[in-house]
Amino acid sequence: MTTVRVTVTLKPSLLDSAGRTVAGSLVKLGFDEVKDVRIGKVIRLQLETYDEARVRAMCDKLLANPVIEDYTIEVEP
Repeated sequence: MTTVRVTVTLKPSLLDSAGRTVAGSLVKLGFDEVKDVRIGKVIRLQLETYDEARVRAMCDKLLANPVIEDYTIEVEP
């Protein structure tokens, strides 16, 4: 069994309104060192066998919107 972690985030060129709200709130709470926040999602897949091409197909077809989101794939130890 292989565990794969897919991290999905908005493309850098797009405004992350949720991230901007969180960043503003953190600064208001006294965390002045925060300059930017980007929010994404992490998806863990348990796979019988790992095939990177199949995982990329999963991402492109369902897990991410390739028009507005980027993703990374990591095989967990």
